[in-house]
Amino acid sequence: MTETKAALRKTLRAERRRHVAALPDATRALLFRVPPAPLLTLIPERATVGLYHATANEAPAAAYARFFHERGHPIALPRFSDHAAVMEFAAFADPFGEDGLETGPYGLKQPDPNAEVMVPDVLIVPVVGFSAEGHRLGQGGGHYDRWLAAHPHAIAIGLAWDTQLIDTMPHEPHDRSLAAVVTPTRLYGPFA
Repeated sequence: MTETKAALRKTLRAERRRHVAALPDATRALLFRVPPAPLLTLIPERATVGLYHATANEAPAAAYARFFHERGHPIALPRFSDHAAVMEFAAFADPFGEDGLETGPYGLKQPDPNAEVMVPDVLIVPVVGFSAEGHRLGQGGGHYDRWLAAHPHAIAIGLAWDTQLIDTMPHEPHDRSLAAVVTPTRLYGPFA
């Protein structure tokens, strides 16, 4: 199954790159601005919301960070001290800019070492692929699956481009399903 997932990741990443490259900048700027209303019913008042600092082709999460921050939710981003470290989340105090962020060991923007460690109640996660049933294919490192296994109370919600939907998703026992997936055109879920 590992080879199947690796091949699927390669195909989906290529399709995602192609899809994002074809989007006009003006269109891209209008997507993922505000979470759909049904999604908000999953997010408790004052819940700590963990998001991610998107790479060039991932569904952008920055507007969601600002949205939840303006509604009084503490915001956290993933942080790694080194390649061997377990993923943790730390406070992201400036969702309108990048103050307090540094480049981490994976080349991603993350809170600096002085930012307070936080445990999100809700996690908005990037996906490489997803199924209509809420199964997620991630980058392959298992960081989110391990974090979610250690924090089973957390609600995981995926952000994805429509092109990342796949009919059949290889799913292993350690893979954690999502509560919902948001794309530019629809909301999948909430799933039970």
